Amino acid sequence: MKRCCEGVGLPCLFKGVGMASPRPPRYLLVFDFDETIINENSDESIVRAAPGQALPDHIRQSFREGFYNDYMQRVLTYMGDQGVTMGDFKAVYESIPLSPGMPELFQFLSKHHELFEIILISDANMFGIECKLRAAGSYSLFRKVFSNPSSFDKRGYFTLGPYHSHKCLECPANMCKRKILTEYLAERAQEEVEFERVLYVGDGANDFCPSAALTAADVAFPRRGYPMHRMAQEMERKQPGAFQATLVPWESAAEVARYLQELLKKKC
Repeated sequence: MKRCCEGVGLPCLFKGVGMASPRPPRYLLVFDFDETIINENSDESIVRAAPGQALPDHIRQSFREGFYNDYMQRVLTYMGDQGVTMGDFKAVYESIPLSPGMPELFQFLSKHHELFEIILISDANMFGIECKLRAAGSYSLFRKVFSNPSSFDKRGYFTLGPYHSHKCLECPANMCKRKILTEYLAERAQEEVEFERVLYVGDGANDFCPSAALTAADVAFPRRGYPMHRMAQEMERKQPGAFQATLVPWESAAEVARYLQELLKKKC
């Protein structure tokens, strides 16, 4: 992510922190959630709480490309009609397995928490993410979580809304992760926090959008063989040098931990 006055539409990050201020983190570490932190798509996982662990055809066939959030609103209304409760949803979220190596990565980050500012940007929902991270004992690692707003209404139905609106033609209508990351960096710049590198861990097409805006100083960690990885490779084939960040594919998040360990050693 470009972080200087030359970046289109992005602010300068001002250097220097007052002498009385604690030393800011060196690195901004950004995580996706579905099929990155967890080893499943949580929107698909919650169907396990539905009668017969399946959706009727008329619901499944109502999906339209680019409007997944709207589709999930219909899924949740159906599940509410079927009597699925908050406790049912919570139990499913808590049972979703972490991706391979993710516990090791979280342990590493806990040991070096002062060096990393960690945020999560996900097109899932706030309730599900918080349930899983608290169950995994990892919620406190994250400075901020950006995801679609969710709650339970007076009927006890699980409700979901869009995160924001945007003008990006590549992302779903309810969320552009590049816009979120850009605005976050601008906010931290106003607070005089500068990061040496942005480190982005993801898997999906909506993770490619922000990772394609990273600079040569930054690192993108796509899950090997998933859309983010394939799209970065395709960009490099068609436009050599256009994808500027260092690309470090992973199958186990322990590989991410090892890379970060080596990065810290080089700084010592």
